[in-house]
Order: sequence, then C-alpha cells, then structure tokens
Amino acid sequence: MSVREFVVLGTASQVPTRHRNHNGYLLRWDGEGILFDPGEGTQRQMLRAGVAAHDLNRICVTHFHGDHSLGLAGVIQRINLDRVPHPVTAHYPASGQRFFDRLRYATAYRETVRIAEEPVSGEGAVLAETPAYRLEARLLSHPVESYGYRIVEPDARRMLPAALAAHGIAGPDVGRLQKEGVLRGVTLPEVSEVRAGQRVAFVMDTRMCEGVTALAEGCDLLVIESTFLDEDVRLATDHGHLTAGQAARVAARAGVRHLVLTHFSQRYADPAEFERQARAAGYEGELTVARDLDRVPVPRRR
Repeated sequence: MSVREFVVLGTASQVPTRHRNHNGYLLRWDGEGILFDPGEGTQRQMLRAGVAAHDLNRICVTHFHGDHSLGLAGVIQRINLDRVPHPVTAHYPASGQRFFDRLRYATAYRETVRIAEEPVSGEGAVLAETPAYRLEARLLSHPVESYGYRIVEPDARRMLPAALAAHGIAGPDVGRLQKEGVLRGVTLPEVSEVRAGQRVAFVMDTRMCEGVTALAEGCDLLVIESTFLDEDVRLATDHGHLTAGQAARVAARAGVRHLVLTHFSQRYADPAEFERQARAAGYEGELTVARDLDRVPVPRRR
C-alpha cells in the first residue's frame, strides 16, 4: 500500500527549545523517503518518529545554516553504520560544497554506502525524474544561498467506465487503448480524463521572492517557514524570513490545499497566534501549525 505523508522531526528556528528540536522533515512518497534539512538532533528525532536510515533515498538541504544542516554528519554516518542497501542521493547548494564536505567527513567512520552528490546551482533545475515523481529546485532569497524543493507527480489518465461502455470497450481492450492511444477509431481522451499528479513543496529560509511563488503554485501540500509573526515583518525581511501572514497569502494565491507552517522563532510563546494570523491573511484551506513528530498526510486527490 502506498504511503504519502510528511513526517515532522523538528520545527525550531536557529536554536532548539524545550518543545521544538532543530529542523528535520521526511517526505514518505510511496516506497521512497526524502529527508529535508537535517538539523542537529535529527538522528534522535528519526528514532522517536519511527524513521530508519533504510527509509532514506534522498537528502535535500535548502542551505548551510546550522539549524538546517548540522545533523548531516550523524545522518550520513548512520546510513553507513546501518549499511543501507541502496544508494542515497544528496542535493544541496553548490556554493556550500565545502560545508557539505566538512559535514560528510566530520569524524572518522567507515563508508559502506554510496552517497551520490548532486548539488544545485543557478536559478534552480529539475534534479531528478523517476516514474513516481519529478524533483525540482528553485532559488530563494536568504543571506546565504538557499533553495526550495518541489515534488511533482506526473499527470495520468482516469478511465471513465460509462464512456468505455458506450463505445463497447471492455476487458483487455481497455489496456490496449491505454497503451496505444486509439482503438477502433476511439481515442483515449474520449473515454478518460486527466488525473492531475500530486504536488508537494518545501520552502525554508527566505524572504518573499519569485521562487516562493513558483514552488507553491498548485500544491496539494506546502510546508513553509513562518519564522515571525506579522508585527515583526521588518525583522523577517531584514533576516531573510517570512511571517505567518506572508506564507498564508502565498498559499491562498497559489491554490494550496494544505498549508503547514513551521520554523518558529523562540520569541513566541503561543503557537495558536500563527494560525490566527494565517486565517486573517485569507487562507481558507487545511492548515497545520507544525509540532515535532506530527505526521501530515498528503491530501487525497480531488
């Protein structure tokens, strides 16, 4: 049975708190796992969340501030210690290669697993295409180079039983029509409709920019930083971050179905205020103010 869910390992910005670990997030996508921004303590949070090193196929780092990357050393060494039986691919800003190298080889250990390094540069790119998804990256706006990531499932077609019956198509002929696109003069579009692929985006440290908008467009699930509340918008802009209201307005304009706010500053004591400000900004879809160890399902198709 396929599983598509977002597992929240940590939700703090800059420093951990008593209730929030440094960043860390896992997207389960059918049989694959994509780990985003493993901050300090991620390995322990994985244990608490029931996430094993064997679950990881990709690691995506948005940028090389410590709260988003210091856990890399432990995670990579755990992948090797557990002898994960498949290759693991790491994506990160090419400008931070020296940081990746230092974290990968921070201490002595025995390498037993191939870690493929595929850094990102420029405005962004398509990083990988598999039968199950396309992984994209877009440049964001932060004091150090930062990228957001987006997972896009290919569109498919849903067969329409009534239309098939009207044209006398049944049994093995349905498969032939799907494969060849036409059967006895009947075309595939006549008896089917487009089933839009699911889309998930992960947007961390950034101020408002084109990359944020592009990543969020049409997403079923958007996981996005909201470090500050709206009254501190100048601080947010100066330090390259978003407020709850800004994140919610992006989601509303982009047609996001489920918005997950995370990466909260320690200065705020009441998480409910992030939800209130997001609603006040006009977002009406499903909304989660993330807590450590939350599990957020990717919304079912419309």
